[in-house]
Amino acid sequence: MAQNKTKKQAIEKAAPRAAEIEREARVYVPATDVYEKEDVILVRCDLPGVRQEKVDVRLDDDELEIVAAQASSAPEGCDLLVGEYETGIFRRKFGIPQEIDRDKIRARLHNGVLDVELPKAEKARPRKIEIAVS
Repeated sequence: MAQNKTKKQAIEKAAPRAAEIEREARVYVPATDVYEKEDVILVRCDLPGVRQEKVDVRLDDDELEIVAAQASSAPEGCDLLVGEYETGIFRRKFGIPQEIDRDKIRARLHNGVLDVELPKAEKARPRKIEIAVS
């Protein structure tokens, strides 16, 4: 149980970090789920209204940072009469354990959901130890 708590603490750091933003915008922390399988950790973030070219996923030392800018939602040629929805910047950072194979990290955006796959290095994967008969 203590090992799972330590892993969770190592993976998630939700505090947004100040950075240069091209326009004045609200900064949101995207809703995120983190899953673990035997060979991979999957980070799934909700990024509604974000196009692929506006997503930036970076790995710097032991931190994975996701930054994504929403597109303006106003239809072309229309004047806004009532505005209740504000667009902004999504930003989230995660601590990455050392056992992640950094060269094989992959990211995919589909229907406003970003999946980042963090494959575990071969040496970090569980394995069965054969018992010798003596």
